[in-house]
Amino acid sequence: MSIEIKGHVERGFEAVADAFAENFETTDELGAGFALVRDGQSLVDIHAGWADRKRSSPWTADTIVPVFSTGKAITALVMAWLVDRGRIDYATRVSAVWEAFGANGKDRLTLAEALSHQSGVPGISEEMDPSDWFDRETMERRVAEAEPLWAPGDGSGYHPITFGVIADAIARRVDEKGRTVGAILKEEIAGPRGLDFMIGVPESEHRRAAEHMLPPKPPFLGAANPAKAAAFLKPWSSPGRRGTAVWRSAELPAANGHGTAGALAALMGPFACQGQLLGEAFVGAETIAQALREQTSGQDRVLPFDLSFASGVMINRDSGHFGPEPRAVGHYGFGGSCAFADPVRGVSGSYVMNRQREVLVGDERAIRLIDAAYRCLDAK
Repeated sequence: MSIEIKGHVERGFEAVADAFAENFETTDELGAGFALVRDGQSLVDIHAGWADRKRSSPWTADTIVPVFSTGKAITALVMAWLVDRGRIDYATRVSAVWEAFGANGKDRLTLAEALSHQSGVPGISEEMDPSDWFDRETMERRVAEAEPLWAPGDGSGYHPITFGVIADAIARRVDEKGRTVGAILKEEIAGPRGLDFMIGVPESEHRRAAEHMLPPKPPFLGAANPAKAAAFLKPWSSPGRRGTAVWRSAELPAANGHGTAGALAALMGPFACQGQLLGEAFVGAETIAQALREQTSGQDRVLPFDLSFASGVMINRDSGHFGPEPRAVGHYGFGGSCAFADPVRGVSGSYVMNRQREVLVGDERAIRLIDAAYRCLDAK
């Protein structure tokens, strides 16, 4: 199949466009974008395919798409911004700013531990309505009152949605204006720089959003346990019953960020460039060093992988999920999207798409593009 690739490719990075085309030729890719940024400068920003399953709306430079858990990395950036401004510290106990959260033995959990999926609340075990996720106060109360499924701070158990509830509750309590993660992103970070990434999409922008197609089967989670059940397997484990429009408009900092590949790659820049965003000072290098410090590693209780987490991002180690650099960090989203940052080479990038696959981490389409990008970088 011949696919028309649009966008920008710096000389010497043509192999990335070739790998992008290969995804369309050898997989069931529908519509997608990929971007690569080095030291604040765009090297690659390309897109192709269709924004809808009927193949009637071409994917354009203005098409935004939900990236699901990949957005956790951007929530981590918002939290780093709050830390850098002295509103909170990674060593601060969550209960010090959100007293109710300390119930049932969660009182000693720190911000860094919360952002590295160590709270013991990967989901809600007690029955609830899936639409409750759209009620901020209700969900904060449920998470605060929850009894942890393991000792808080004792290793990770991936938090698909509650990660965002916890981060947002902290942000609203420490931000001097009481803003949500989505509002801080819009007003302080992405908005002023014209970066097209949102947590909570205004209804006026819904027309730009690509339709996402669910994978043919659920991802493999391994042997069942209470943590996996709460995180993924309960009828209420994910937001529902309100429709796509309400879901797009809601602020779910762990799960429903929407944007372009170029914006996502740029927003990962501070993790690659000691706090610089688009070549300008954004947060301090020491803050970024703290954000990227490993908080836990080992077999995750929810995902069937041995993982290493910093404060809101995964650390590559030798996985190859974010390229060859062990110190690279990033995040994948349900279905295949990916964002990464390499603090050694000063490079960040992202892959976004609308045809999801039953992949939790390490989608072959993203890895093909990242590997091609590194081959080009190493050839320079």
